[in-house]
Amino acid sequence: MNIGDRVRLLHGNEEGVITKISKGGRVEVEIEDGFHIPAMRNEVVVISATEKQYFGGEKSPEADKIDSRLTPKSAKEEGLFLAYLPINDKDHSIYLSNNTGRDYMVIVSEVYGENSKTIHADKLLAKTGKKLGEKSIQDFEDWPVLLLQFFPIHAKIEKTQPSFERRLKFKATAFFKSKGIAPVLDKSGYVFRISEQAKEIDIRQLNEDLNPKNEAAQLQFKKPPKEIDLHIEQLTDKYDLMSNSEMLRLQLETFEKNLNSAIASGMDEISFIHGIGNGVLRKEIHKYLSQLGNIKYFQDTQKSRFGYGATLVRIS
Repeated sequence: MNIGDRVRLLHGNEEGVITKISKGGRVEVEIEDGFHIPAMRNEVVVISATEKQYFGGEKSPEADKIDSRLTPKSAKEEGLFLAYLPINDKDHSIYLSNNTGRDYMVIVSEVYGENSKTIHADKLLAKTGKKLGEKSIQDFEDWPVLLLQFFPIHAKIEKTQPSFERRLKFKATAFFKSKGIAPVLDKSGYVFRISEQAKEIDIRQLNEDLNPKNEAAQLQFKKPPKEIDLHIEQLTDKYDLMSNSEMLRLQLETFEKNLNSAIASGMDEISFIHGIGNGVLRKEIHKYLSQLGNIKYFQDTQKSRFGYGATLVRIS
């Protein structure tokens, strides 16, 4: 009994593929809908090819869909293919085969959440194959998502062919029944067609990702009003539910946001109305302003209008 064997659970009707074998005689079986069922080795039996032939055995509609989309019908079928070719009963070599009349630039990456590792970046010539690396079937469940990107090479002036990508994370029930002969390589293994059902690459977006522009130059800041009232009742109607520290935090955040927008949008000056009160907000604002290098000066202002409850900021 090995990883990849198709088995039936003796105490149920489920059939699936062994994805993990642990010490103590435990195995893990992936059934058709993707669920994993733990069991003891003596609770499953391998479904032999003879049994399938004798009893018939029908594939699910989803299985047919997977087969027709990914598995080549013959070793001479045209297209781009990914093949896992056995080295021994555990290890497999990973190959790309190009059974088309066009050359491609290919980038292959292993994706780990938001991170990735490029494992191949090279030209894949027409009617050739290229080895990407090796994987152990024992680690099948831990194989990362595989991202394949194909960029057609136009050696002459012709209609532009779109670039495309495939992102693959295999399920055991699909992977282990995809046996076939890899085109070009003419070797048996697990073979998958890459060039169909492919997602076209947005070249403009790719260029932006590869050549990020200065985000600061792209941002456009809206000029704030010349006078910003920081009285808490002007900022929220829920101030009666807030603590003093929460109110002060909101007032300071509003102050910093509008000051930054004033600086970024090229304003010469801006006033902040903070009132007199206990002087805590005024003190925090002045402390913040004293640490900035792009401020000409700041001062209490407009006594006749606000008393000393406002601060004028002159921006350099």
